[in-house]
Amino acid sequence: MSNISNLEQLASQVRRDILRMVHAVNSGHPGGSMGCTEFFIALYKELMDHDPSFNMDGNNEDVFFLSNGHISPVFYSVLARSGYFPVEELKTFRKINTRLQGHPTTHEHLPGVRIASGSLGQGMSVAIGAALSKRRNKDSKLIYSLHGDGELQEGQIWEATLFASANKVDNYIATIDVNRQQIDGPTDEVMAMGSIRQKFEAFGWEVMDIQEGNDMQAVMTGMQKAKTLTGKGKPICVLLHTEMGYGVDFMQGTHHWHGKAPNDDQLANALGQLEESIGDY
Repeated sequence: MSNISNLEQLASQVRRDILRMVHAVNSGHPGGSMGCTEFFIALYKELMDHDPSFNMDGNNEDVFFLSNGHISPVFYSVLARSGYFPVEELKTFRKINTRLQGHPTTHEHLPGVRIASGSLGQGMSVAIGAALSKRRNKDSKLIYSLHGDGELQEGQIWEATLFASANKVDNYIATIDVNRQQIDGPTDEVMAMGSIRQKFEAFGWEVMDIQEGNDMQAVMTGMQKAKTLTGKGKPICVLLHTEMGYGVDFMQGTHHWHGKAPNDDQLANALGQLEESIGDY
């Protein structure tokens, strides 16, 4: 297992990547990306059994699906810094003919990306199908997915949730980024969700919380616990409580940075708050 301090240093570097990527093209979604940085690092550096040489089928390895594809900057940064493709390629984010589209796509054949996820609400259905495929193939590895809390307003999510419990898809861990923000404002003001926990429990899922979703140790411990809950007849839902824009004081906790790139002065301010621990691309 990696030293927690090393993982935290990587988190600072990934946040630098995110900000520089969206600033370079004045486009992208830094807020949710920065909020989920610890989760992605824990998943790819410690929790998943995965192979950066990349087999599209994902046989005999854990597989992750990003449903809220607009947070592609954090996904790309962690993939690159996990050996899936050269870190230098992050310079091409959202540029003409890049493999690093604003929302992940498959026709560019970017290693690590198994589904296009620009349209919200679809990732859980795909993940459940992959989990059932692993079961049929007697593959003991797990399926993971990530969703935004605002994404839960999509009806397809609840069809998939019902299907997963009815079919006892217990080799699947779905994580919900509960940052309480979406593009138009706080989720409670756009469409209040009530108790997400109670909803998933009512649909027959095993539910657990990670209250400190931006604390590396808490995320590691929580996701390890989630793994111990698999194989017991229920799909697993992890409620990951994060701060949108975490790591930069003027970006934290507001929907205004959901899909807005920093200007030159804001970038300089933000980078001044984040350690360049490994080296910028």
